[in-house]
Amino acid sequence: MYIEQAYKGLTDAWRYIVGGIIIFVAWQVIGSLPLLISIGVNVESLADFPNDIPGMVALLGENLFLFLMLLSFAMGLVGVFISFKYLHNLSFTKYTTTRSKIDWKRFWFIFILWGVVSSSFVLIDYFYFTPEDYVWNFKLKPFLILLAIGVILLPLQTSFEEYAFRGYGMHFLGTLFKNRWLPLIITSVTFGLMHILNPEVEQLGYTIMVYYIGTGLFLGIITLMDDGLELALGFHFANNLFTALLVTADWTALQTHSVLKDISDPEKMGLMEIFIPVFVVFPILLFILSKKYKWSNWKDKLFGPVEEPPKEDYKILEE
Repeated sequence: MYIEQAYKGLTDAWRYIVGGIIIFVAWQVIGSLPLLISIGVNVESLADFPNDIPGMVALLGENLFLFLMLLSFAMGLVGVFISFKYLHNLSFTKYTTTRSKIDWKRFWFIFILWGVVSSSFVLIDYFYFTPEDYVWNFKLKPFLILLAIGVILLPLQTSFEEYAFRGYGMHFLGTLFKNRWLPLIITSVTFGLMHILNPEVEQLGYTIMVYYIGTGLFLGIITLMDDGLELALGFHFANNLFTALLVTADWTALQTHSVLKDISDPEKMGLMEIFIPVFVVFPILLFILSKKYKWSNWKDKLFGPVEEPPKEDYKILEE
């Protein structure tokens, strides 16, 4: 099972604490320097320094801001790799999956599935329900730059969040508490809270946290049920990439040169638009995935104990 993969390496609590510090410094300190420096050279004084995402976008432009913002996540991913490789002595494959090799077919299956489904929601709304809420925003040159940034850097951002939360976080909490449900709940809530400073929260209120935490819970469930991160990595990348390319708004964290721009009043967004993905769409996806990959033993995989395997079965890797 996925959490038990941690026992193929070194699981001392101090290693996770030191690793967490390395990850945070790489992500929030080193990774943020290019963005802060770029803003600094474009303002005349500290009083002019923007304190929110719309202000940074107005100063730097959509593509440059996106590029610099995603660099911080790329550095965070480097911190994760350093931690599991050199502190925990785990290979990249064993940190990713319980299978003998990473199953990229799983990654691409859910990437395409969720890309089609999520894009369909937007396009159906644009063409049939509320076309007045959108304006055509497509400009070829900035869109192609956005496409390049999205294809190269967005998977680093989404992979960082998956390897940090569903990977590092679940391994640490699972080996610490010796169960599965606490790592699932804690990493899902923490993942949601990581988005609490997003502009969407200010515009839509804290109810939107149901969506963020619910998404974290969905990603955690598919990781535990599938014994690997492939599905979570594919879903997360598709979600962010297709959103960035297809639709943007002035009040979202991802402000891009997308095809469409949502000009609706964010206060018009109802509870159903937040709750339907979490309580309807995600359960349907779980049903589809469970049938395709023949998941079983849900109770044990989501709520069962985490037990350290016998040393003769799980020898520590020497790499």
